[in-house]
Amino acid sequence: MIGAPESFVGLGVPEDTAAVLARLGITCPTPVQAQALPAMLAGRDVVGQARTGSGKTLAFALPITARCDPRAPFVQALVLVPTRELAIQVAGVLTQLAAGRRLRVSLLYGGRSLGPERDALTLTQIVVGTPGRTLDHIRQGNLKLDRVRVVVLDEADEMLDRGFAPDVERIVAQTPARRQTAMFSATMPEWVASAATRYLREPLAVRADSIDAPPPAIQHVVYEMEPGARVGALMTLLDRREAGSVLVFGRTKHGVKKLARQFAQQGYPVAALQGNLSQSARERVVSAFRSGQLPILFATNVAARGLDIESIGQVINFELPESAELFTHRVGRTGRMGREGEAITFVTPDERPKLLQIEKTLGRRLPRAAFPARTGVGAPGDDAAATAAGPEDRPRRAARESATPQPNAAAAKRTARPRFASASHRGRRSGARPRSAESA
Repeated sequence: MIGAPESFVGLGVPEDTAAVLARLGITCPTPVQAQALPAMLAGRDVVGQARTGSGKTLAFALPITARCDPRAPFVQALVLVPTRELAIQVAGVLTQLAAGRRLRVSLLYGGRSLGPERDALTLTQIVVGTPGRTLDHIRQGNLKLDRVRVVVLDEADEMLDRGFAPDVERIVAQTPARRQTAMFSATMPEWVASAATRYLREPLAVRADSIDAPPPAIQHVVYEMEPGARVGALMTLLDRREAGSVLVFGRTKHGVKKLARQFAQQGYPVAALQGNLSQSARERVVSAFRSGQLPILFATNVAARGLDIESIGQVINFELPESAELFTHRVGRTGRMGREGEAITFVTPDERPKLLQIEKTLGRRLPRAAFPARTGVGAPGDDAAATAAGPEDRPRRAARESATPQPNAAAAKRTARPRFASASHRGRRSGARPRSAESA
């Protein structure tokens, strides 16, 4: 059967793999897939840039499963990713595709025992791993890469940054010189392309869209405010949330943990995702957020990459990230694959120069707005009042407000909204305290 050019089969994907995609409801290639698949299936090196949620994972996962031989019990493909969450997500996609071809996928990341990973590597054709744990297995003799055919650096801009670059270089040095190499990312600064020259041979550059403007499906707004107004402003936004989950970004692990604890004590159904959590706790938090059981997630930049969750309707930058690239990755958690989303950014007077630099890199000015007025405990500009409110205050107030006739249509809409029907949200409105960041 010969597929049409716009079909996966028409691009060279094996029919049995295309059938797996069809069962998953994926029938039409995205632009990055349409450009990258023919080259990667032919064994050519590729550098691919496309915004988050555009289908980059399938652009390299499909060629990997097509090019690996299930009869050969050794590692033939290696995918390196910067975070544990992204490793789990990419391995999940590859496992679905590989099952039909009887290929085995191994997942390597820190925070858990080396033993089960070591045992799984004995019959594995495809490895997905974070650099540190992958290097651990190489040094211990558990992982041999001398017959690898395909190497992929996902989120290449972060993989080649100073933090990961030495480990990545040591790992890639263990692979054959004549391997196929591909790099994919939502952001591809010029220095990344320059650094990539020592890993790739005459690569095809795939640029499926531009990062000069955020995706049109995402509505941006910047609220300028004093530092002491941010907690009250965040309370207002979370009280008024509508359809979809909310992802709130902070800058430091300690700050995110403290903020999540403060909001949990006020009765909000929240948890924190940050690097100091144990791996099992991180997985529980992500699972609860993905399922909708946990409607609000506070996170560091560890969640800026690797969270592909359809229900995220709003991203809030409680604190600005350090770069335009991180800003792009953060806001890209919403509005994925053409769905609508909202990105809200808080900016203090001291952060204005940083915002201007981000906007300069993005090539556009983000719209400003005055923050909506709010009265009562937790009003913007009164963090002390918000913090002083007792842990029992907000659940009782929420229950009371839900039982009181609303004075206007907007307030009535907020009370009647069907948004978070999870147990944790029902608990807040009935007066029971939801799970905190530590128990999620």
